[in-house]
Amino acid sequence: MSDNKKILIFTATYNEAENVENLINSIKLYSPNSHVLIIDDNSPDGTSEIIKKKISKSENIFLISREGKSGLDTAHKEAYEFALKNQYDYLITMDADFSHDPIEIEKILFNLKNYPFVIGSRYIKNGKCLMRGRRLAMSKYGNLLMKFLLRIDCNEFTTSYRGFNLKKLKNFHLNKIQTKGYSFFMGTIAEINRMNFQIKEIPIIFKDREKGYSKIPKFEIVRTLINLVVLSLKKRG
Repeated sequence: MSDNKKILIFTATYNEAENVENLINSIKLYSPNSHVLIIDDNSPDGTSEIIKKKISKSENIFLISREGKSGLDTAHKEAYEFALKNQYDYLITMDADFSHDPIEIEKILFNLKNYPFVIGSRYIKNGKCLMRGRRLAMSKYGNLLMKFLLRIDCNEFTTSYRGFNLKKLKNFHLNKIQTKGYSFFMGTIAEINRMNFQIKEIPIIFKDREKGYSKIPKFEIVRTLINLVVLSLKKRG
């Protein structure tokens, strides 16, 4: 474990039966002493059953099964409170579809020694986003717009590959974030900046999912734009 720190790695799942076992194996390969928390929103494809089988054969893997599709933002909030309640030092959050490579975990942990908040960034030197076409353009220019309107010195607002130093983030709780859905990740950056915590960006290579399908509904784009305007006005007010 990194300097004997207690580490929790979290991911949220919905229909990730094709990915979840390999993801757990990869996390344990690159960060063998870390604990793993998975929150599953009642996946109909058997995701939770695969996780339960893995738990029966391994230590320090935890599953929270929710009755319905309760949302990505609430899953992250629940994971943060789980980490605080169980006195973890570091929390790392990531996607379950291998768009975030577990090989980057150790790099995040290294930077958490000195920073309260670390984010894996596609849009800084040595970072890369392997999405194509319209999805790449929307992501790249969307993040530029967020940086401009929110006036925050950060190049990455939307990826969930993040590290939290829970001892340094005094009085910070994800439950304070009011933005919902995928806008939640932008809202988290805004709140961390508002509380004057330093943000450390590190380069990552973001891969498009190899198995399964993207679950971002089209209305999320509209909701994100609305939330961006609201956060921008609050910043100026």
